[in-house]
Amino acid sequence: MHRRQLLRNAACAAALFGLPPEAARADTPSLPAGDLFRRDPEAYWKRIRDEQFLLPGWRAFLNNGSLGLAPKPVLRAVTEFLDRSAGLLIDEYPRWGYETLDEHRRELAAFFGCAKDELALTHNATEAMNIVANGLDLNAGDEVLTTDQEHPGGSCCWRLKKARFGIDIREVKIPLPPAGPEQLADLLVSSIGPRTRVLSFSGITTTTGLIMPVREICLAAREKGVITVVDGAHMNGQTPVNLHDLACDYFAGSPHKWLFTPAGCGVFYAREEMLDRLWVNVATGGWDDRKLKAARFMQVGTNNRAIFEGFIAGLRFLKELGPERVYGRIHQLGRMCYAKARHVPGLELLTPDDDRMFAGLVSFRLTAEQAKKANERCREKRIWIYPSEKTRVSTHIHTRPEDLDVFFDIIRDVTRA
Repeated sequence: MHRRQLLRNAACAAALFGLPPEAARADTPSLPAGDLFRRDPEAYWKRIRDEQFLLPGWRAFLNNGSLGLAPKPVLRAVTEFLDRSAGLLIDEYPRWGYETLDEHRRELAAFFGCAKDELALTHNATEAMNIVANGLDLNAGDEVLTTDQEHPGGSCCWRLKKARFGIDIREVKIPLPPAGPEQLADLLVSSIGPRTRVLSFSGITTTTGLIMPVREICLAAREKGVITVVDGAHMNGQTPVNLHDLACDYFAGSPHKWLFTPAGCGVFYAREEMLDRLWVNVATGGWDDRKLKAARFMQVGTNNRAIFEGFIAGLRFLKELGPERVYGRIHQLGRMCYAKARHVPGLELLTPDDDRMFAGLVSFRLTAEQAKKANERCREKRIWIYPSEKTRVSTHIHTRPEDLDVFFDIIRDVTRA
């Protein structure tokens, strides 16, 4: 195929997928050498932002917790797969929804610390949470214990279950900020009652970025015979995740937040012995084939496989950078954000000062009027922020320290007025 035709096809694929045409055309430089990181970490991360992402210099992006940014290698993987698919340059159906994608799942499972047959690919954590909530047999009067810090994608599935089948839902109020991980574990485990069948909670809370002591909670719940469901939408890519070590029964992930993947990538995990407890939500051929194990929940009809080529590319991008280096930078920026917030007079921090309990997501409370002014000023300055009175700042490797400086200048101004 001539280069001109290839570029034209890639650009058309990019448009079809909602990606900028330059993402399909751009050659991405190699990652900077490791010695630059050792000599000048800030110069290293600046080159990563400038060379690996499409972010213009005038944009400050502080809302990675809603939807993250896919770097150029990920966008290229998506558009190249769409291009090859359109030309039938591959020998299998260019889709998922009837396929088990074993090679994809094997590579992801090795990174996430589970078996391939315990992992299914989904569109997002909300879908994975609904696989569990709609798939479990629960009866009227059975109780689901959860918290008051859940995302609608992790709580509304249980509300639907309550409306249809009469289960009970009880919320545990999480103190903001909490005293420590031990307090959180004690609070959730001690709240388990005689009718509690399921404990459903976020591994990292969505509005406050609070890191929960997942393993301790799940092990204690299992001793009481309670099923644990972890909404891990903010975990994959923000912190290390080993699913077997977490000891949960079910896990839902949204790697399109922190793991560099395109929108529409999700993961569902179930401990192997818990797979047969679930009915499928969507039925097509293979819905009742228990030999498929977790892949049974991927038999949902034709879907766009290009997003999962992007998923694998995002994982490989993380591994090439070095996961610990990435997690360390996320946490460094989170601590920087916390320190700046702490020095704003009168600002009510919701994130604890114990940095074991947050990574790259810090939150604080503004009044309604302050939040309105802050959002207006941020739009003027081209700062993308989570607009709420419970303001959340989420940083990633493309965040510049000066982005935080400008943002907190705004916060100081609106809280002083």
